[in-house]
Formats: sequence, structure tokens, C-alpha cells
Amino acid sequence: MKTSKKAVEDINRLLKRGVAEIIVEEEMVELLRSGKKLRLKEGFDPSFPDIHLGHTVSLRKLRQFQELDHQVVLIVADWTAQIGDPSGVSVTRPMLSPEQVKANAETYMQQFFKVVDRKKTEVRWQTEWFGKFTLADVIQLTSKFTVAQLLARDDFSTRYNEGKPIAVTELLYPLLQAYDSVAIRADVEFGGTD
Repeated sequence: MKTSKKAVEDINRLLKRGVAEIIVEEEMVELLRSGKKLRLKEGFDPSFPDIHLGHTVSLRKLRQFQELDHQVVLIVADWTAQIGDPSGVSVTRPMLSPEQVKANAETYMQQFFKVVDRKKTEVRWQTEWFGKFTLADVIQLTSKFTVAQLLARDDFSTRYNEGKPIAVTELLYPLLQAYDSVAIRADVEFGGTD
């Protein structure tokens, strides 16, 4: 299918404005050119009661995709929020109770839907799949990654090189976060540069 010059410009504007990095950009362009309605995943870790300013960039981008009739899937990271996002911290965060996470998630969603259209958003909670995970499932998931891959993250490598502790739960965090995309069959995953 031949794509018009205007369509290519629209795709480039949609993809690149306000975006720091696109992993496998060529595949993303092809997905958009195909005309397929995409499932776009954004996960929010309700470790705190409020989203931060940085979230608004991805929320606005999600809204742009909604306006083109793509499906936004919001993952409420109620499972991993109990661990606490290790991004950008130099110490292990204290674990939260399920009640604290649920209260934070409620305020997150109120804020989220000020930008993103609620009627065009599918909301999923990690507990749907991780609540059923067994130790065998965890071992199967972790067998697909190496410690070297996990230590490639800036936050982990810095802490490791400085001799600061990294909890095993923190090492599991990015693996569990990545599994969300598998669980909901996402075509595209939004996230931070961490």
C-alpha cells in the first residue's frame, strides 16, 4: 500500500513530537501505515497518590492515538506498586500495603482521565494475571533474562557500582512490568526512558 506524503508527515508528527525515543521505529511506522487499530499500553505504578508532571507527556500522546481510534489500555500496576518502582532511587523503597496502593490508584485514575478519554480506555489491574502467578511462573519468566541485562539499567548499575544494595524484588520489577504487555497483548508500549 502506497502512503501519501501527507500521511507520512502525519505519522511522523504523531510519533516524534514530545517523544524521547522510539524502540524499533520502522516497525512502529509500518504498524501505523497498515491501518490496524493498535492496542497501546501505558502502565502506572501507584506508589504515590499523585501522578507527576512527566506523565502528562505520555497521556497527551495517548489521547492523540485515541483521537485516531486506537485502543488505549491503562495498566494499574497494583502488584508492582507494592514493590515500588526502583527507577531513579538510590535505596530500596519500603513495600506498600494493597490498601495503600488501591487508594493511590483511585487518585491516579481521577487525574489520568482528565487527559485521556475514559470511554476509549480499557483499564486492567495487574492482579488479574499476577494474582494467579505461581513460583513456577516466576521462574519461567526470570529464565528469559540475565542479571547482566538488568544491571544495564542506569539506576541498577549506579547502585551496584557504588556498593549500594539492590533488593531481588527490585530486580523482578522490570520483568513483571514487561509481562504486562504480554498479558494484555499490546501492540505498542508507552513508558519512561528508564
